[in-house]
Amino acid sequence: MPVIGSIMVPHPPLIVPAVGGGEEKQVAETIKSYEKAAGFIAGLKPDTLVVISPHAVMYSDYFHISPGNGASGSFSDFMAPDIRFEVDYDIDLVSEICRIAESEDFPAGTLGERNAALDHGTMVPLWFLTEAYKENKLISKEKTNLRIIRIGLSGLPLRTHYVLGQIIQKAASRLDRRIAVIASGDLSHKLQSYGPYGFAEEGPEYDRRIMDVMGRAAFGELFDFDEAFCEKAAECGHRSFVIMAGTMDGYDVSPEKLSHEDVTGVGYGIVTFRTGEPDGNRKYLEEYYKKEDAAALARKNNEDACVRLARLTLEYYFEHGRKMALPDDISGGMKDKRCGVFVSLHEYGSLRGCIGTIEPTRGSFGEEIIQNAISAAFHDPRFDPLKREELNHLEYSIDELSPIEVDVTEDMLDPSIYGVIVSKGSRMGLLLPDLDGVDTVEQQISIAKQKAGIGKNENVRLSRFTVTRHK
Repeated sequence: MPVIGSIMVPHPPLIVPAVGGGEEKQVAETIKSYEKAAGFIAGLKPDTLVVISPHAVMYSDYFHISPGNGASGSFSDFMAPDIRFEVDYDIDLVSEICRIAESEDFPAGTLGERNAALDHGTMVPLWFLTEAYKENKLISKEKTNLRIIRIGLSGLPLRTHYVLGQIIQKAASRLDRRIAVIASGDLSHKLQSYGPYGFAEEGPEYDRRIMDVMGRAAFGELFDFDEAFCEKAAECGHRSFVIMAGTMDGYDVSPEKLSHEDVTGVGYGIVTFRTGEPDGNRKYLEEYYKKEDAAALARKNNEDACVRLARLTLEYYFEHGRKMALPDDISGGMKDKRCGVFVSLHEYGSLRGCIGTIEPTRGSFGEEIIQNAISAAFHDPRFDPLKREELNHLEYSIDELSPIEVDVTEDMLDPSIYGVIVSKGSRMGLLLPDLDGVDTVEQQISIAKQKAGIGKNENVRLSRFTVTRHK
């Protein structure tokens, strides 16, 4: 088996004694568990360590793999410059991962290096691993270089992180590498009111759920964590854990939950995973796709007329290469009414495109849907144009806008009811109502300002509107 074991570990520099200066004693259970987890990895004697760090180079749409022969780093930013690390990169494994990614048109590689120095999300695990390797006499006190590859996260969906894990597994198998995976990541940063990030009710809930899921190695449930929920919990390592899970796809896994602490206001969870024999029942991404496809079919069977028109628009466009005319049998409301319309496309729960008009620009509501569906699929600058093979996975949402009410005040807004338009001069930003993660008027206005390129302290003209949402 290519992946012989993995660990889920936190990365607070505090737990390194030279950094903590005694403060590390408050998380003594975490340190004890960390030592056990590092000893577990050392005992497996892997050829290469794959370290996944949230603090390595990160891009919104690309996974960065550290290039070159090796790297160095120290805890100088944490007042412990004498704690230094030198690592050798497994360049053959990096090259093989890049080859597979390129052949599968997957967004990962060694481009875009911004800072070659090791980050603390990598160095904290390395500190414990180096100590364990010395204790197991796998490295000498004089030469302490470990052989690793270092991979950052991305802003891409969770399923894409899992695919990266599968690619890592495939590359290791082709090279006959015995690898161990280190998923570096703290849990929620909002567990205690006295903590550095305060408290949110989602914080303890995230920690409870993730420790339960990882303690059972129930990796399919990692996809059930809503991104808005994760953001409110201010978690750090979820994507690291998903990549790690992908590296063990299709194999039996024996987990051991070692500890969880939250005394600093940040969650520190440690779990080890020993990989066993192939197990066809643990192909979690396949299960996820089957479940989502079944849900998409159910939605299609129950969609309303507006959503059906948007879907037929894109199917017709791929079939004929042009925009279709408004069907003769369209309902009267879509034929006679005129209004602003937003068309939103989601794929497996992630936004895939959203374009709209705040006032009518076409002869009818139906024509507005047709035009904006094509724009959302092919002309949203945030996304690549839609591909034919994505059609069956799309979820459509059509927002029918009310007439715009101008010159309102903040006390007249409610993000669950009203969309908002902020404007200053020629700059304008719009945010639809009832969006996940947008709970306050302040958040709503702030996001709309960002979209318009308006400074957070600039005064703006506010307008509001309501929507009828069709799904």
